[in-house]
Amino acid sequence: MNNIYVIDLLGTMFFAISGAMAANRKHIDVFGATFTGFVTAIGGGSLRDVFLNLRPVWVDDGNYLFAILAGVVISILANKQLDRLARTFSFFDAIGIGFFCIVGVQKSLIYGSTEVAAIVLGMFSAVMGGVIRDTLMNETPLIFRKEIYATACLSGAILYVILGLLGVDSTTNAFSSAFVIFSIRLAAVKYKLSLPVIGG
Repeated sequence: MNNIYVIDLLGTMFFAISGAMAANRKHIDVFGATFTGFVTAIGGGSLRDVFLNLRPVWVDDGNYLFAILAGVVISILANKQLDRLARTFSFFDAIGIGFFCIVGVQKSLIYGSTEVAAIVLGMFSAVMGGVIRDTLMNETPLIFRKEIYATACLSGAILYVILGLLGVDSTTNAFSSAFVIFSIRLAAVKYKLSLPVIGG
């Protein structure tokens, strides 16, 4: 299995966990938690593939559905234990956007996108799952709040492109760039970092 495939599966599972945990916090039943985990996990990647004129990968590859199911089961069986961890929701969401963003950049470059378009598509594929999740939970999506969210994705996506141009090994580049996104996002949550608000 190549590194893009593995990272995409990991991102899918962690986003499924974050989606199901969001539903669990609202005391939604098992079906609702599964549905929320599913749409959170496949939302951004599916839209990215549509923009790249591709068939969404989860339609043809059952491993993605198993990854989603695994994430949902983990969130349900270990919900109390996970909920005791500080900022658990942000933790899994940060891992998800890190992996999804880098996969989005990689895939976009493979299918002929320019570097700038690949960066934008990487960010888009990372944040849209969360937008769908938050909308379903009747909350303002994180991307529309002051919190540093999409900016973290942009930073990691830009780093990935730069390191790629410098000839850094793709696996090292992918995990390093995803880690940067993860770190920026968690630091923003922990220290309440945000971008300036226009007129605020």
